[in-house]
Amino acid sequence: MNPAISKKYNINDEINGGVNPRLKKIYTKLEGNNLDAMIISSAANISYLTGYLSRDSQLVISRKSNIYLTDGRYFAEAKKYLSGFKLKRRDCSFFKAIGQACNGLNLKRVGFEEGSLSFLGYTRLREQLKRNIDLIPTLNLVESLREIKSREELTYLGKATDIAAKALEFTQTLLSAGIREVEIAAELERFVRYNGASSSAFDIIVASGLNSSYPHHLTSQRRLKENEVVLVDLGVDYFGYKSDLTRVFFLGKINPLAAKIYAIVCRAQERAIARISPGESISEVDKAARQYIAKAGYGRFFSHSLGHGIGLEIHEGPSISSRVKDKLKRGMVFTVEPAVYLPGKLGIRIEDMVRVTEKGVEVLSGALDK
Repeated sequence: MNPAISKKYNINDEINGGVNPRLKKIYTKLEGNNLDAMIISSAANISYLTGYLSRDSQLVISRKSNIYLTDGRYFAEAKKYLSGFKLKRRDCSFFKAIGQACNGLNLKRVGFEEGSLSFLGYTRLREQLKRNIDLIPTLNLVESLREIKSREELTYLGKATDIAAKALEFTQTLLSAGIREVEIAAELERFVRYNGASSSAFDIIVASGLNSSYPHHLTSQRRLKENEVVLVDLGVDYFGYKSDLTRVFFLGKINPLAAKIYAIVCRAQERAIARISPGESISEVDKAARQYIAKAGYGRFFSHSLGHGIGLEIHEGPSISSRVKDKLKRGMVFTVEPAVYLPGKLGIRIEDMVRVTEKGVEVLSGALDK
């Protein structure tokens, strides 16, 4: 598969006037933080800024020069697909290569991603830099830009969601008493690859019976039984962009408790989605679902946030939580996944992906029956 984010799309397609628009925004961030340059270590951030799926690389961003560093395994590939950056093949450690790049640009204040560089990495990098260069920790300079998806990114997210939705529809053909959870997961992994995904976005969760009461159950050798719930949580990777959907299936008869909880979770999700629009407080969206579940008597069994942003990473900003007071913005894409987990009995989680539109919300996975 082409290692560029797409055979049809490159970041340069967004360029109007000769400058990568994402780099222009980073330059503004650098100026606002009094930085001469920025060392980018996060693979997702490098992919975002370059339009090329990063593997074992580092990026140095400055108005003087934008340098992409990688080793011999990926150099020829990067040379073919990467454009708009100075490509350097490293024949030494990353720390020495970054040090050489920064030392050669006459920089004074260089930012680094504190969430992506270990203390050991910081120490070794510091040893390679000139003494007059200050290393400044930064947080979310690139990630904050990634929260708002471009038209091109929405195309990839839409395709990733479509493949995941098809896989969940295919799941219904696999469910039968006696089949093991791992067998279902294996068939789904095969299905998503045959339908255009490079892989699943994370380890597929198949949780049957009481296993569904564990929010992130490790898919096991357990065999499905009649008259129980089966929770399936899956997503795919499509040219770097991820999807994440969850559905609950029923084998045989639906017991009254499962039916009751399922209806509560569905309604909670509907209430949350109805609150989504530009300018709405994120905490209020979470509250819409959480309060409904609490009033139904199951508040203490909803043990995680309502959702998470999704894009080049399966979990990215914004976090959809009662603790987040930020406002929603047009172009944000995130999951809405209310749930109730009853220990030793069952769990129900319904997860969809949504996009904040100019006036409201679009459910990207809305065509899939629940």
